[in-house]
Amino acid sequence: MERKNIVIGCDHIVTPIKNKLRDILISKGHNVLDVGTYDQERTHYPIFGKRIAEEVVNNNYDFGIAICGTGVGITNSAQKIKGARAVLVRDLQTAKEAREVYDANIIGFGGRIIGLGIMEEAVNIFMNTKFIGDTKLVEFLDGIISKDANANKNFSIEQEKWEKGFYHD
Repeated sequence: MERKNIVIGCDHIVTPIKNKLRDILISKGHNVLDVGTYDQERTHYPIFGKRIAEEVVNNNYDFGIAICGTGVGITNSAQKIKGARAVLVRDLQTAKEAREVYDANIIGFGGRIIGLGIMEEAVNIFMNTKFIGDTKLVEFLDGIISKDANANKNFSIEQEKWEKGFYHD
């Protein structure tokens, strides 16, 4: 088995699941960066989706794994980073086709939707499936997200508000 460089992150809802998956991947010899969150204290999932995507698109890691309660929020936030091709996976066939056809580089899961066993097998399939699709399609998909000069500014403002306690359950 080829060693992969993987970045993983989650929101507070699924931290124990993320920790178990991270430990499984490390035990298999993969290099894993855990960008958080690290406990179950309420957090803001877009921060972690963004961190995962940035590590992948900056070529620091081969693949990203994003987990939240349903998988929708964190995968969607990762997808907003230009060059991130994040896919929400609930079955093994989707993991395979996401890599083969779309050259997906981030796999997302709903930790309240599917179990750890499916996640582990889907990650294995995802990382070991080669892209055989149309590179022009991937370039087209990557080109849909435009560079917005205000995006990082707005995100920073939201992150500052979060850290100062402006958001409550």
